[in-house]
Amino acid sequence: MDVLMSIVKFIVNEILAVPAYLIGIITAVGQIALRRSAGQVIGSAIKATLGFLLIGAGATLVTASLNALGVMITGATGAHGVIPTNEAIVGIAQAKFGSRVAWLMVLGFVLGLLLARFTPLRYVFLTGHHMLFMATLLTMVLATAGYSSWVVVVVGAVLMAVMLVAMPAFAHAWTKRVTRDNTIAIGHFGTAGYIASGAVGQLVGRKSRSTEEMRLPEGLRFLRDSMVATALSMLLIYVVVAILYIARVGKAKAFQAFAVDGAGAATNVGNYIMKSIMQGLEFGVAVAVILFGVRTILGELVPAFQGIARRVVPGAVPALDAPIVFPYAQNAVLIGFISSFAGGLVGLGLEAAFFSHWWGWALVLPGLVPHFFTGGAAGVYGNATGGRRGAVLGAFTNGLIITFLPAALLKVLGAFGSANTTFGDADFGWLGLLIGNSAKAGMGLGVVLILVIALVLLAGAIVVQVKVVNTGWDPGARRDAALGLTAEAVPPSSADDAGPSRSYAKLAPPAGAPKPPPPPE
Repeated sequence: MDVLMSIVKFIVNEILAVPAYLIGIITAVGQIALRRSAGQVIGSAIKATLGFLLIGAGATLVTASLNALGVMITGATGAHGVIPTNEAIVGIAQAKFGSRVAWLMVLGFVLGLLLARFTPLRYVFLTGHHMLFMATLLTMVLATAGYSSWVVVVVGAVLMAVMLVAMPAFAHAWTKRVTRDNTIAIGHFGTAGYIASGAVGQLVGRKSRSTEEMRLPEGLRFLRDSMVATALSMLLIYVVVAILYIARVGKAKAFQAFAVDGAGAATNVGNYIMKSIMQGLEFGVAVAVILFGVRTILGELVPAFQGIARRVVPGAVPALDAPIVFPYAQNAVLIGFISSFAGGLVGLGLEAAFFSHWWGWALVLPGLVPHFFTGGAAGVYGNATGGRRGAVLGAFTNGLIITFLPAALLKVLGAFGSANTTFGDADFGWLGLLIGNSAKAGMGLGVVLILVIALVLLAGAIVVQVKVVNTGWDPGARRDAALGLTAEAVPPSSADDAGPSRSYAKLAPPAGAPKPPPPPE
C-alpha cells in the first residue's frame, strides 16, 4: 500500500501538478493519434513543454518584479491583513492532507475525462497547477467539516470532475468572442471573474472601441508596441509608488524594499529610484516572455488536439491557463491589471470600513500577482464585449470579486482561516463557500447537498453548452451592430453540434474605420 501511495504521489506531485509535463504528454498523445513519426511526436511534445516553461519563466519574472512593489504599496497605505496566494495556502495544507489531495486529484482528473467523453462538455482541462489547487481546496473544506477520508476523496473527486468540464463551458461563449474561433477554452479557476467582466462589458461598452485600436499621436507611435507600453506603464507606477513609500516611511526602511528574494537594498535615493525603474522594465520583459510562450504552445497543442478529438474525446477542446488569452488583446491585459488592482483597493477600503466590523471579515490585501493574471484576462474579456469601457469596468469588477470572496472563504477553512493567506481566484471562493456551508449540515445531509450542487453545476453547464454555445450566441453582437461590424455564418462549435454559429475572425469594420489587429500567430 505504501508503494502504491508513493507512486500516486509521484504522479500527482511530479507530473500532473507540473503543467509543462502534462501539456507535453497531451501533445504527444495527440501527435500519436495523428500517426506522426516518432521524431515529430518527440519534437512537438518538447516544444509544447518548452512553451509552457516559457510561460512559467515569465510568471516567475512577473512575481519577482512585483515583490518590491507589493512591499511599497503595503507600506505606503499602512494596510495589514491577509494576502491571497494559492501556492502558499496549498503548501500549508499539503503538510496535513497530502495523501487525500493526491487521491482526489487523480480520481477527479479521470472522472473529468469521462465527463468530457460522454457528455456534450468536450473540454479537457490542462492547467495542472489549478487542478492541484482545486483538489486542495475541496480536501481542506471537507476534511475541516469532519468527513472521513474516503468521503473526502470520492465526493471531492466528483465535484472536481464537474468543475473541470463545467467552468470552461460556462465561459466558452465569451471565450469564443475573445479568440474568434473554437480552438481553445479557458481552463482557469478565475472563470467567474471573466464571465462577470464580459457581462459588464456588454452593459457599458456598446459603442466603445477596442483597447487595441487606440489612436496615438505620431510622436507616441512607439507605444503601439505592447512590450514598450507595458514596461513604460509599470515604470511610471513603480516610480510613483516608490516616491509615496519613501515619503511615508523614510529612507532607511524604504531602501530595504528591494532586499527581497536575495536582492540588494538600495544604497541612496538615486539608486532607489533607478531600481524602481529597472523593476518596471523587467515587468515588460516578463510579459513578453509569457506572450511568446503562449504562441509557442498554441502552435503545437492545437494541431495535436485534432488527434485527441478524433481518437479519444470527439470534438475535444483544450482548456488552458489564463495567459492563453493575453495575445488576443495585449493592451487590455495592462488596462485590466491596473483596473483590477484598483478594484482590490476599493474592496479593501469597503472591508475596512464595513465588513470587518459587521461580519468579522479579515482585510484582504490586493495581491499583485492574482490581479495581474486574473485582472489581465478579465480585461481581455471585458474588451471583447465592451471595448475600452468594458476592459476597465469589467476588470474593476473582477478586482472586487477576488477581494470579497477570499475574505468570506476564510470562514469555512477552519484553523486554516488564520493562516494569513487563502485562495485568491474567484471560483475557489464561491465554490468553497457553497461546499463549506453545505458540509456543516452533517455527514449524511451534507453529502447529499454537495452532490446536488455538483449535479446542478453539471446540468447548468450542459444547458449552456447546448442552448448557448452550440447555437452560436455572441455576447458582443449588440456592440458589433452599434459599431457597424458584420459577421458571417461558420460551422458549429464542435463536430457533434448542428446549427448556426458566428465567425469572430471574419468581423470587418466599415470602410474607413481602423482595422482591428490580427489574431495571434
